[in-house]
Amino acid sequence: MTASFPASRTRGVLKKLASLYADMDAAYAAAAAATGLDCAGCADNCCVSFFQHHTHAEWLYLHEGLAKLAPERREAYEARARAYVEAVRESLAHGQTPTAMCPVNDDGLCGLYQHRFMICRLHGVPNVLLAGMSIREFPGCGPCQKLTAAGGGKAMDRTPLLRRLAALEMELWGSRPGRPPKVDLTLAEMILAGPPGK
Repeated sequence: MTASFPASRTRGVLKKLASLYADMDAAYAAAAAATGLDCAGCADNCCVSFFQHHTHAEWLYLHEGLAKLAPERREAYEARARAYVEAVRESLAHGQTPTAMCPVNDDGLCGLYQHRFMICRLHGVPNVLLAGMSIREFPGCGPCQKLTAAGGGKAMDRTPLLRRLAALEMELWGSRPGRPPKVDLTLAEMILAGPPGK
């Protein structure tokens, strides 16, 4: 279930989300530099990692990026998204972790780079998240773990970034009672579903 959002509120939230994404990029760049992580020429590919995304705000931002594409390119991504969803269903049915390529990956590069999600922006570097009274630690991608094995670099705290994203989700929801409906979709599913509220 999704809700519709007033255009004026949506514009304001997406503008703030663009600013938050810029801060995420800066935080990632600093953490990557501290660990010596450079994705250029990496044999691993984060774009086959299985991610589900959880905010209407990011979902809307994705569709803002899709709307700027030429129709034939958008249709190609939609076709890839259908294939991705089928591949993921097949993997999950066999009890396997899906490793399908992201439908907007164009020969190793993100075709919606400016509109990629938080997890895509922060994945790879060691980071921590304060969840309630506990701290969840993420060691980073395989290549980064090799770089930090000797104790180099400091984990990025993504808690304030995630809190800002959560605040934007609540701002988008507005004064309606309760919390926004739960989102638990892959990027491919979001592409195929269209913008939330439509």
